[in-house]
Amino acid sequence: MSDRPARWTSATVYPDMWTDPDQDPREREGPGPEGEAETLRDFLADYRLTLKMKCEGLDAEQLARRSVPPSTMSLLGLVRHLAEVERDWRNWIRDEERLPRLYGPKDADFDGAVADPAAVESAFGDLAREQSALDDELAVHPDLGERLGREEIAVRELMVHRIDEYARHCGHADLLRECVDGRVGQ
Repeated sequence: MSDRPARWTSATVYPDMWTDPDQDPREREGPGPEGEAETLRDFLADYRLTLKMKCEGLDAEQLARRSVPPSTMSLLGLVRHLAEVERDWRNWIRDEERLPRLYGPKDADFDGAVADPAAVESAFGDLAREQSALDDELAVHPDLGERLGREEIAVRELMVHRIDEYARHCGHADLLRECVDGRVGQ
């Protein structure tokens, strides 16, 4: 008997998908967004939603479960990491004093991902708050070519970097979720 979970999906239309298209909140009717800024925001929103979907239905122990030694990566660690990087990106565009790290020194976001319901609630709250704060700060800079902060990063570059970070970690989330309960799909 194997301790590996059986692979499964809730999708019936396409068996390699996470869910059926008519149940997927990322699927929208009609044409895509108009313009570069809206397109970037739309892709970012979809990746954020994908991460959330990969975490849904799991308890604190499952969310904090590490993939394979010596990795410290877990779904909860990814949520904490993305909250930390959203905050760090705010530091990139600020001229003021840097905001402190949320979880402490390097890798504390992953190391502190423990199987505690309060830690899970806190991590998802941190992520939502940091996403919203950066979204609000960037909303007052509609020119994607505008350069911000001491590093003079272009708004466009920051948006693409955010999409890249979420896309990479959604790939990790695919594998982590499969390790937890065998659920597969895009």
